[in-house]
Amino acid sequence: MQPFPPKPFALPQDQQRQAADAAHAMGAYLAHIPKVSAVALTPSSHEGPPLELPAEVLSLLQRVLEELGEGNAVTVAPYPSELSTQQAAEILNVSRPYVVKLMEQGTLPYRKVGPRRRILLNDLLAYNDRDDQARRAAAAELTREAERLGLGYADDSTSTPGTAS
Repeated sequence: MQPFPPKPFALPQDQQRQAADAAHAMGAYLAHIPKVSAVALTPSSHEGPPLELPAEVLSLLQRVLEELGEGNAVTVAPYPSELSTQQAAEILNVSRPYVVKLMEQGTLPYRKVGPRRRILLNDLLAYNDRDDQARRAAAAELTREAERLGLGYADDSTSTPGTAS
C-alpha cells in the first residue's frame, strides 16, 4: 500500500529527455487519432495479448511524462469515489458553505449519510467541467463585446510606463 500523502516521483536527469520525447510523440499520436474510448498497446516482443487502456489514461500519462521530462516531480494521489463537503470544496477551491449552498440549490447532486452530505467524485468533476466551460464562454463573449466596442488592449511594445497609447 502506498503511503499517504504519496511520495513524489522524479526521473534522474539522464532519463528526462526520453520522457519529454515520449510525451511529445504521445501528444502527436493523440492529436491524430479519432476520438476513441480505448487504446491497445502491443508489447514490442509480440508476446501476450495487447493491453487495453482507456484513452483518458493515455492522456493522463502524456501529462505525467511532460512534467517528468521538464524535470518536475509528480504525485498520483487516489481520491475516494464519494466525498465530504470539505473534500469537494478543496477540489473546487471554494468554501465548504458554498458547496453546501450548491447542493441545497440542486446544482450539485448529493446524498445524506446521517447528518452528513456526500457527493460522488464523478458528479463533482462533471460540475467543475460545466462550470469551466461556462466561464470560458462568458470570457469569450466579453472579449467579443470589447472588440465590438473598440475596447481592445493597446500593444504593450508601443507604450511607455505612465502613458496611455
